[in-house]
Amino acid sequence: MTDTTTDATTDGPVPLARGPLGMELLGFHREPEDALFDDARVGYVLVALWHRGRLLMVRVRGRDCWELPGGGIEPGETPRQAAVRELWEETGQTVAPERLRFAGFARTALGPERRVLYGALYTAEADEAAPFAPTEEIAAIHWRDGEEPLAGGQVQTVDEYLAALCRP
Repeated sequence: MTDTTTDATTDGPVPLARGPLGMELLGFHREPEDALFDDARVGYVLVALWHRGRLLMVRVRGRDCWELPGGGIEPGETPRQAAVRELWEETGQTVAPERLRFAGFARTALGPERRVLYGALYTAEADEAAPFAPTEEIAAIHWRDGEEPLAGGQVQTVDEYLAALCRP
């Protein structure tokens, strides 16, 4: 099952969401976790981690943007393994791989060249919120309640859209 929309005036796809830094969410695919795609590779992961109804967001220094924790999949690593690693590296939060629920694949267009890439989206509920120490990459984390404004950067609206798809 795929979530997409079409623009009747151009007969082309309309992004489900557009981010402040040029990212476009072209579709959301509810395929099996081991699915492969003909048009692009699965190259990154995102984690929508919840604690007491709040969503964990990270402020990425280089983009000055609030986003879901996540990042690239390393060679030899499964998307699920990458999700666990990225969540820990960026936030200090640990979730056992089997506690992650696979939600689907985000089909995105990135950068000025509009490179298409798929991202595996996982979600989980945290039993507790671990302490956080800023890193070179991540300036801050915030357990966000709904659409509350976040200080110190823009919010990645593509990630907000994806988190809403797996809200508990």
